[in-house]
Amino acid sequence: MADLVPVSDPADPRLNDYVRLRDVNLRKSLEAEHGLFVAEGEKVIRRAVGAGHPVRSLLMARRWAGPLADVLDGLDAPVYITDDATMESITGFQVHRGALASLERLPLPSLDTVLAAARRVIICEDIVDHTNIGAIFRCAAALGVDAAVLAPRCADPLYRRAVKVSMGAVFALPYARMTDWHNDLSVIRAAGFQLLALTPSPDAEPIDDVRPAGRRALLLGSEGDGLSSRWLREADHRVRIPMNETALSRGVDSLNVVAAAAIACYTLTRP
Repeated sequence: MADLVPVSDPADPRLNDYVRLRDVNLRKSLEAEHGLFVAEGEKVIRRAVGAGHPVRSLLMARRWAGPLADVLDGLDAPVYITDDATMESITGFQVHRGALASLERLPLPSLDTVLAAARRVIICEDIVDHTNIGAIFRCAAALGVDAAVLAPRCADPLYRRAVKVSMGAVFALPYARMTDWHNDLSVIRAAGFQLLALTPSPDAEPIDDVRPAGRRALLLGSEGDGLSSRWLREADHRVRIPMNETALSRGVDSLNVVAAAAIACYTLTRP
């Protein structure tokens, strides 16, 4: 088993990877600078390590050394042991799952590489909430979607909250980030994908009515405004999830993006 290193000072510089985990701006800067991300909880840590992400260090309460013994065995990284109060002082919140790992990011594959092996893809435009992006990845992975493509302004799937909400599904679903928001949809269409733009607009086609193609890509828009007018124009079909008539009469005309993604991914992956 790796050496367990007791720590008691929240200001210990060896723990800088774990500082103020809820400070989004700080974490974006720190994680980008050092090429790291943080996984929280035994299951997520196991999935991150299993996906091949090198471990920089772990920070945990001593009680987690036993359950994670097989992960720690032979690990060439420090394992910092502390009490719950010190961990809270470092991270800025009470870490209920008791264990954190700092891991290295792997290079993202190119758009062409991700598309080459995929038949069913989700494409997210400007979904900025980390909880939503994590939940969408979990839905897509669970329902058999092959890959995800993210517009440049989408939230980071490896931000701690996104990883936690996804329960590690961010490590199971290959993804690429667009470099050209204006033109990359045409690249995806040229790869043979039928582009389906999900919208609550009443003049869109019911998603079940669209004849399936061999390769399909589902476009999901931002939490507030939905898909941009440009992406709606570029889609092969604008599709909707039909709402219950009674719900419509009461002013309920759409689902949140995660619920809509789950239903649409189920439809997308049917034969």
